[in-house]
Amino acid sequence: MEQWYIYKKKADFAGIGEKYQIDPVIARLIRNRDVISDEEIHSYLYGTMKDVSDPLLLKGAKETAEILEKKIREEKKIRIISDYDVDGVMSNYILWKALTDLGGIVDFTIPNRMKDGYGINQSLVSRAVKDGIDTIITCDNGISAGEAVKYGREQGLTMIVTDHHEVPFEELPDGTRREILPEAHVVVDPKQKECHYPYPLLCGAGVAFQLMRALYRDLGKKEESLENLLPFLAVATICDVVDLTGENRIFVKEGLSRIHETGNTGFQALLKVHELDQKKIASYDCGFVIGPCINASGRLDTAEKVMGLFLERDPVKAEAVASELKELNEERKRMTEEGVAQGIEQAQLCMDKGDKVLVVYLPECHESVAGIIAGRIKDRFHHPVFVLTDSEDGKKGSGRSIETYSMFEEMMKIKDVFTKFGGHPMAAGCSLEDGRLDEFRERINRQCTLTEKDFIDKVHIDADMPVDYITMDLIRQMSVLEPFGKGNKKPLFAHRKLKVERVRVFGKGKNVIKLALKSSQGTRIDGMIFEEEESFREKMQEMQYITCTYYPVINEYQGYRNLQIQIQNYFFTEE
Repeated sequence: MEQWYIYKKKADFAGIGEKYQIDPVIARLIRNRDVISDEEIHSYLYGTMKDVSDPLLLKGAKETAEILEKKIREEKKIRIISDYDVDGVMSNYILWKALTDLGGIVDFTIPNRMKDGYGINQSLVSRAVKDGIDTIITCDNGISAGEAVKYGREQGLTMIVTDHHEVPFEELPDGTRREILPEAHVVVDPKQKECHYPYPLLCGAGVAFQLMRALYRDLGKKEESLENLLPFLAVATICDVVDLTGENRIFVKEGLSRIHETGNTGFQALLKVHELDQKKIASYDCGFVIGPCINASGRLDTAEKVMGLFLERDPVKAEAVASELKELNEERKRMTEEGVAQGIEQAQLCMDKGDKVLVVYLPECHESVAGIIAGRIKDRFHHPVFVLTDSEDGKKGSGRSIETYSMFEEMMKIKDVFTKFGGHPMAAGCSLEDGRLDEFRERINRQCTLTEKDFIDKVHIDADMPVDYITMDLIRQMSVLEPFGKGNKKPLFAHRKLKVERVRVFGKGKNVIKLALKSSQGTRIDGMIFEEEESFREKMQEMQYITCTYYPVINEYQGYRNLQIQIQNYFFTEE
């Protein structure tokens, strides 16, 4: 079920348009994204690295810089331990490259998803001790790893935690919360209560990058030399689905503009095997092509393969590894489709029982794709979803949520059911003992306070704008709104009653629908819908008029350019 809402936010759109030399429609789109003051508008349109906050405002950044400067000077062995997803790998590489360029003796470990699970643990700490490591620095993990961090300190290691995840807490009798921070020498996480960094929505790679800026400043090195790492930060920021606002937006814009200039042989090989080496890279390419390829390594093999790719200098060897990663991603896609089909059946049964939180158990599912499957089921039913599978130590899985349900907060209320868990409001991971699956399903649902209105998929429309208004110039101006992503969604417009003059179907799976459309004012334009033909025909039947939400694009084919709309939501009506 969907409900369409048109933003009604007010402003002097004509005045803003005149001041910044943009179309009033663009001014409206910016206001709809809660960019209001002149300072905010200027930063949104023209923000650069000069507008990013002082890294020393991160709590613990100065202390970490001082520790790392001393370790580098004394030639102590430093080990980076990251997560195995895109954000983790990119954080790892940012730290490794920056520290190595300063002369640090640095290596890295990325936990094996199947053997080690998420984040740092005592086994990884013991391995570091055996290898003669002096200092461990985590990235994109560690904030929930109190026992492992404490064990490291007991073994004489210097422990530095850098993370961006929510800080675990306990509820006190008076209703307040007490943070449970790991007993590291330093904790750098903008989510911790005493950190007053102006923009706390950084991903793990964002924290790592800012930390290296602080270190370079401490050593009197040029921070600009770190800007060749911005493409890695951009990919991490997009793929970790953090808000593309403020500093994240600047990091992505700056990173994408430099993506063909990294000089990193492995990164360029990854672009080449996906035929992106000659293309202007957009956030879509990072989120749906490059990112999944990197993620596939951590899911089905080891994410250290990706780090190896980024360290490879031989173009031939790099391309071979990049091709292997691409093949791994194809295998991941196949496994995902099988899991989604089974998961949807189970989710429907949960819905029929009245569950508000859908807990799906797929014993044969590869645990690495559980989160992707949960996301797909969540999109289908618009309910919070957990997908669990069998692991060596019990049940293990991932959850994906909707805007009205903080997954991490709800899991904190029943934390005793888990052997391990962590995450964000919108996504989480967990492990539990065999035999507690039904208990988990029952308790997570019993405490759920969601109502039926929370499950309605809300479609937010920027403007009720007839297709007659679309021009090539307006679409070109809309590029100033990029990059698109969470918190800065692609603009969405609506048109009421377009006449469908012709329907054509393309694609191997007959899932590309091309409509020849005509407005009441006589404007003709093509509309594209990506959906299976059978489903589309069932909705259309004999009706000839479509009301839709859309995004306008310029279609280029064999040197010919024409206006087109990509239809997102729609329904048919009689004349």
